[in-house]
Amino acid sequence: MAWINTPLFGLVIYLIFVGLVGLWTYRKNESKEDFILGGRKLGAWVIAFSERTAGESAWLLLGLSGAMYATGLVEIWTILGCVSGIILYWFVIARKLRIVSEQYGAITLPEYFFKFCGEYGQAARVLSMLIITFFFAFYIAAQFIGGGKILEVTFGFNPLWGMVLAAGVVILYTMMGGFLAVCYTDVIQGILMVVTLVIMPVIGLTLIWQHGYSISAAFAASGAIGSVTASKVGWPAVAAIVGGLSWGLGYMGQPHLVTKFMAIQKPEQIRQGRIIAIIWTILAYGGAALVGVVGLTLLYTSVIPSTGLQGQGADPERLLPVLANFLFPAWLAGILISGAVAAMMSTADSQLLVTTSTIVEDFYSKALRKQISAKKLLLLSRVVTVLVGLAALGLAATSTNLIYDVVSMAWSGLGASFGPAILLSLHWKKMNGQGVIAGMVAGAVTTPIWQWVPGLNAMISVRFVSFAMATLAAIIVALLTQRPEKEN
Repeated sequence: MAWINTPLFGLVIYLIFVGLVGLWTYRKNESKEDFILGGRKLGAWVIAFSERTAGESAWLLLGLSGAMYATGLVEIWTILGCVSGIILYWFVIARKLRIVSEQYGAITLPEYFFKFCGEYGQAARVLSMLIITFFFAFYIAAQFIGGGKILEVTFGFNPLWGMVLAAGVVILYTMMGGFLAVCYTDVIQGILMVVTLVIMPVIGLTLIWQHGYSISAAFAASGAIGSVTASKVGWPAVAAIVGGLSWGLGYMGQPHLVTKFMAIQKPEQIRQGRIIAIIWTILAYGGAALVGVVGLTLLYTSVIPSTGLQGQGADPERLLPVLANFLFPAWLAGILISGAVAAMMSTADSQLLVTTSTIVEDFYSKALRKQISAKKLLLLSRVVTVLVGLAALGLAATSTNLIYDVVSMAWSGLGASFGPAILLSLHWKKMNGQGVIAGMVAGAVTTPIWQWVPGLNAMISVRFVSFAMATLAAIIVALLTQRPEKEN
């Protein structure tokens, strides 16, 4: 029974649980509407936790905590941007999108654009399908990369087999239970994530206080890490601040998040969900920042080994599992590290489901106008879920980029392509189908160009530029294509 006091024990308990949830929700799916949107049956607590955990992936637990450790206080702007963006879109998008999507009878984001855009609806639907499929391929792959890193550091798995295990579990329960499995597992995953991000820095800071270690000395000895502008001045300092704050813009257009608003049982429940989501966000982001601070301090004082965290081939995104193994008994470290696994799963499953719904509902059923029975359509949804998951796993296995970088590109592309289109379609009376399409094209094209052309992203963040260009394009085209009032 010695294996019980190992990190593997906690992970096994967690994986068994999510598997049981998949089995429990398997028979609750009787139609594609149940599989894709849960039949709009879920309440505020479930939707709030599911939206938050889907929004904060392995990027939060591994990427942001690692960035705080590696680059320091400049990440404060990222935290402020994300928290502000979350609060804003719960206020300006959530309730109205829930109401309008039900009026349209839309259960996916491409279907919402199809109904809004009128005669340009088919073009908007096809374009949004292509954008979702392209950027989600990278986003899902980033989650599987995160799963591989966690399992490698904690359990000694080969990174490739760690990715295979993480992907296999996510694909299995998403394929079985659809939206209901995603949301119910997200509640437990959300609790586990926030507990990990609260307990770990509390124990770490207690250890630092008891031994008299100096956090300020650790920052001072690390040079630019102690500066909120990374010791940059002039325009580079402005660019660093704008780059961090611009993360918040992306929340407006993430399909796997805004569809959660469409699924809540009643529009009136948005208010309660908003409160839950904001409290969770403050705890989680504050905790991720403090994990980085604790890691930097303990490394500076040589309390934890620098292997894998400093020097050639260093990977700062391994910080959280390294800290967990140092601060806690093995079995408890396994459970807490499952919080990082949960972060990966809670995002990957939502994105996997949105990609499936886009291919099955928007492309096969609507664009191609294929008529098959509800049971066969449900079976097709499950088959497509497996195929999309395997494709993302293949991309993850061949990627060499950090989670932070991959997510940044995908986040920018989705946020810019859909954020301005959703905001303006909900709140601006002059917005039309041509404006929606122009915004999508501008956001989708600007993102990879700005990301991949050397020097542009360093000059000003792709997240800001792509969102600004998409907003500008949507407004200009909508104004230029206005019809006389009597025709409207």
